[in-house]
Amino acid sequence: MNFLQVIMVTTGLTGFALLVWALLSGPNPKKESTRRLKSVRFRHSNNASDRLEAQMRRAVAARKPRIHQIAGSASRAEALALRLHRSGLPWTLQQYLYGSIGLGAVITLLILMKTGALFLALAFGVFIGAGLPHMVVSHFIKRRSNAFTVKFADAIDLLVRGLRSGLPVSETLTIVSQEIPGPVAEEFKLITDRMKVGKTMEDALQETADRLNMPEFNFFCITLAIQRETGGNLAETLANLSDVLRKRAQMKLKIRAMSSESKASAYIVGSLPFIVFFMIWWISPQYIGQFFIDERLMVAGIGGAIWMGIGAFIMAKMVSFEI
Repeated sequence: MNFLQVIMVTTGLTGFALLVWALLSGPNPKKESTRRLKSVRFRHSNNASDRLEAQMRRAVAARKPRIHQIAGSASRAEALALRLHRSGLPWTLQQYLYGSIGLGAVITLLILMKTGALFLALAFGVFIGAGLPHMVVSHFIKRRSNAFTVKFADAIDLLVRGLRSGLPVSETLTIVSQEIPGPVAEEFKLITDRMKVGKTMEDALQETADRLNMPEFNFFCITLAIQRETGGNLAETLANLSDVLRKRAQMKLKIRAMSSESKASAYIVGSLPFIVFFMIWWISPQYIGQFFIDERLMVAGIGGAIWMGIGAFIMAKMVSFEI
């Protein structure tokens, strides 16, 4: 079996895995029928609560983030710049690209000097050069999002106290940008700056919601939109929202505690074969060097890596809960 046949077998196994994933991740017909029945009931019901829920659903649909194009290079660069902005890192797009290319080149040279296998070195260089910076940015995005969520309920409480004291919403947003530390102050400062240059509060909030893409902030925007349409006590509505966000955060912590053992087991089981492989390869390259020479071992190793990836994906789905 030559190298082309190895690539064909690998492509076939990967395609089969993608087909199985697409088959198992399709929409649930029962849930879809239930959703349609609810929409019909809300549309033709005379109940006040049903009409309010239908209005809330229309507000949610109207305030969904704008769908960005994914085909052109400009849209991909904008998406990458948006990720860098969400991470809070002082990196520009050029710095990120140059760092990824430099990291990939260094890894390629190290593996090429160690093994002499050009295709293996290029594969590892591309994988680490493209994957490691992406993982680092994702880690910082998650950390900043968690910091925002922790302080966001306190920001809403501060808004409630300002509204109950008689201040307008724009003044309370300015107070939040000055009093609450961390990412909350940064984002609310951007909102107030947009309002100062002439944008409406709804447009400023929507731009921040599109950039953050966080359910908690979307709840806040939807609450303000519904209050503007239906009227009522905004301070009481925001107080209820703050209570909901705190209970949501508590539920997330409970789920994290209950699934921590399963996640640790998945990390250990998934990473241990690769760690042992690289340790043996680094200590005694001749012992495990047949994996880079014998084509049968290549196919077996690639197939094992694919099935391990499928197992890790299934374990990740088993411990992932939507709130």
